[in-house]
Amino acid sequence: MTATASGATAALPDVPSSTPALVACDLGGTLVRSGRRATPAVVDALAAVRAAGHHLAIATGRSLSVAVQMVRLLGIRDGWVVAANGAVTARLDRNGYSVVQVTPVEAEPVVRLVSKIRPDLRLAAEVVGTGYRVTKRFPDGQLGGHQEVLQRVGDIWARPTPRLVVHGQWAQRLTPALRESGVTAFPTRVDWVDVTAPGVSKATALESIRAELGVVPSRTVAIGDGENDLELLSWAGVSIAMGHAPDAVRAVAHQVTSSVERDGAAAALYDALLLPAA
Repeated sequence: MTATASGATAALPDVPSSTPALVACDLGGTLVRSGRRATPAVVDALAAVRAAGHHLAIATGRSLSVAVQMVRLLGIRDGWVVAANGAVTARLDRNGYSVVQVTPVEAEPVVRLVSKIRPDLRLAAEVVGTGYRVTKRFPDGQLGGHQEVLQRVGDIWARPTPRLVVHGQWAQRLTPALRESGVTAFPTRVDWVDVTAPGVSKATALESIRAELGVVPSRTVAIGDGENDLELLSWAGVSIAMGHAPDAVRAVAHQVTSSVERDGAAAALYDALLLPAA
């Protein structure tokens, strides 16, 4: 689709109005640069969205505990957080958050597959709100939260988990085999693959939120930059890809904004929602 820098061609009609929009934003690579805090421009744009009466949801592949910490740093105190690529949904309030939905993945077949093909790889099972159960300890900074190192590989599927992480050299090469087994697999790096239940995505979680809020499909906005945002961008009434996003991601969006380094998400939010610029 035709891309513009300003985003004006992708604006929702008649916004603001008495019917709020649902605005869904990816986190890392969209609102926040890797390893850095969000800029004032992004924080101000998110505040403007809320001040105009729109619903805001942050959708990320990260664990819920890490996502909530990052969302708080964006100045967001209430709203929705979709974590683990759609497998976990929580609602924020000023006192904390409440988990609304968790979709578990059947871990045993995944673990057996990985152990058979690449027994050298690390595996982690997300524990909602606290951390992970891991087959081998992950390097510092790779996982957020507490790591419980398991004595046996089989212990990783002893309790339900919404997301498995496969980590190690060229772990990305396992993605086709994982997908052929029926699960959802997103390679976020060459050494990292996130695995969730079949059919789970940020879009499925956002659709549940949209239905609960009573927002019509045409009044949904989404911004993202990665492969795990493809379904999200296809779902939205107005979809905006970041300027640095891969070709496949930009191709499904209605509009392409500038990169995260140039605060592209902030500019896109102002334009798509016809908000006054900060």
